[in-house]
Amino acid sequence: YDDCVASGADAILISAISEAGVAAKINEGMGKGIVNIAVANPILETPITARITPDFYQKGFQTGEYVKKYLGDKQGTAVAFPGPQGSGWAETYMNGFRDSTKSGNIKLVGEMFGEASVPAQLKLVEDALQTHPDVNVIWGGAPTAEAAIGAVADAGLSNVTIMSSYENQTMLKAVKDGSVLGFATEYPVIMGRIGVDLAVRALEKKDHEKVLLVAPGIVTKDNVDKIDTTQIFAPDNWRPVFSVE
Repeated sequence: YDDCVASGADAILISAISEAGVAAKINEGMGKGIVNIAVANPILETPITARITPDFYQKGFQTGEYVKKYLGDKQGTAVAFPGPQGSGWAETYMNGFRDSTKSGNIKLVGEMFGEASVPAQLKLVEDALQTHPDVNVIWGGAPTAEAAIGAVADAGLSNVTIMSSYENQTMLKAVKDGSVLGFATEYPVIMGRIGVDLAVRALEKKDHEKVLLVAPGIVTKDNVDKIDTTQIFAPDNWRPVFSVE
């Protein structure tokens, strides 16, 4: 953030890992008249120009609803892996999925928070499969789902449904090959474009929304070929630019 300010940025788009960690810097930037836009990760308490963020609760809730629909008359026994405790977003995802399981055909038997990496999630999933041998639904973030594919196969289980609460390229492949039931998406490419548009509108002193909440979509094998994935993923030849001369 300091580098952006020092370079003379008129607007800064922020995807904060922790609001508390950047709150003082945002306040400093706002005090200097810099436009601050929160994109993806929410800035809820700190005064900011505008924000566009996913509805994490609905992503958790809607993925739960989809699993219930998929199971039909079958009873589901689920363990949930929402992500790192204390992050805020993981708890919100969890609240949504938990509320979905309060009715219908899924019994939630465990909630296991942990680092959002494949190795960390693999250990949690393996522990859950040992602790709950009757589990047939694994719900969590993309690293959880990726870890679960291998863990379930290694355990010799063929009746476990894996659902991801958010997207990455691995999830796209896994949905296509059937190893993951589906994932929720927040259309991050479009969200980024709108974030830039909000910044430009603010700089031009035009009317703009202050708070935008993105309704999730659910991507499954049934609709993956019909969805414009360029709204979700960067083009294959895209590379990040870390400095502008």
